[in-house]
Amino acid sequence: MSITPLDELGRRARAASRVLGTASSAAKDDALRATAEVLVHRTAEVLEANDADVGRATHAGTADTVVDRLRLTAARVEAMADGLRQVAGLADPVGQVVEGWTRPNGLAIEKVRVPLGVVAVIYENRPNVTSDAFGLCLKAGNAAFLRGSSAALDSNRAIAGALRDGVSKAGLPADALVLVEETSHEAAIEFMRLREWVDCLVPRGGRSLIAAVLEHATVPYVIDGDGNCHVYVDEFADLEQALEIVVNAKTQRPSVCNAAESLVVHRSVAEAFLPRAASALAGVALVGDAASRSIEATIAEATDDDFGTEFLDLKMSVAVVGSLDEAIAHVNRFGTGHTEAICTRDLSSARRFTAEVDAAAVVVNASTRFTDGEQFGFGGEIGISTQKLHARGPMGLRELTTCKYVVTGNGQVRT
Repeated sequence: MSITPLDELGRRARAASRVLGTASSAAKDDALRATAEVLVHRTAEVLEANDADVGRATHAGTADTVVDRLRLTAARVEAMADGLRQVAGLADPVGQVVEGWTRPNGLAIEKVRVPLGVVAVIYENRPNVTSDAFGLCLKAGNAAFLRGSSAALDSNRAIAGALRDGVSKAGLPADALVLVEETSHEAAIEFMRLREWVDCLVPRGGRSLIAAVLEHATVPYVIDGDGNCHVYVDEFADLEQALEIVVNAKTQRPSVCNAAESLVVHRSVAEAFLPRAASALAGVALVGDAASRSIEATIAEATDDDFGTEFLDLKMSVAVVGSLDEAIAHVNRFGTGHTEAICTRDLSSARRFTAEVDAAAVVVNASTRFTDGEQFGFGGEIGISTQKLHARGPMGLRELTTCKYVVTGNGQVRT
């Protein structure tokens, strides 16, 4: 089977984006509901394709956590369809007047939300991203230009085929979703350099992918970076509550970017908390500093690399600190700017932590697992930005738009 050149795919995505950018909210919502219906109708086809991907990954000895990100079930396909329906029910950001004012000379100025255009997403092993990214892009009036990994290619083809048929059935261009089927490293580099066609690139993957984007991309990009997330148990924490939060943040789904990778505990509660935490985290490999190891014998020795690593597995680093200042310094040193949490009953400690920790999301007395577009009420996300320009945190509909100024006069000229 011949593979369409990337430049041609980009041209098609650009053409579709022109239509989507002026489509009504009703037309986009109808298309989202239609794609959800087609996707569910083709569940068996999608799962058959996914079985082939999972079989190859398992045969190759791929880690269980990676296979989990790859695997689809009927329930996960239904969840993808539900995500599309939820996005259809959200307010359309396109055309929203962010602010407006009138100048002394009578010029009326409005700042209006408009689509980005063509949003490119390069991602690894998560076929649900194909549906999630498409739905959010469509609602925000953008074409989704998607390049998944070779490991999920069969799944992505099946999902993209269903979505393209659904959106076409609803009367919008099938090229609202353009899938790149060339998965070579060289094609990935070319994809990052399609300046003529791509308005924004969102990479969703590990460090090697992010490094490649930083080295090679010539299109504007928003980094969806590592999630080395911390939970800090303060000296004023409710230890029962903190224990539940730590266990959930680490074990509820350890293979995702908002899972906690590091536990930081104040010295005054460490002796009471760490043995209980080690017991509750049975099955999690704990590595820690000397202070934590002197309290809990099951904790192995950690290196600086351990403290800075996103494990995406049942492994966690542990550090004991003597003050809130030390906790904040540790988090800011080793964190990746994703999500950091504090467990405390002290309002002053909570305020300092939220003000001084440098992260896209800072959580007080809750699990890091809530940093998620759907959990935030965005109807999903196209990624979680760990950078500071344009978008930060879960990227929902508003983050998939930009603004233009509309200036209305009645004959004014500048002198």
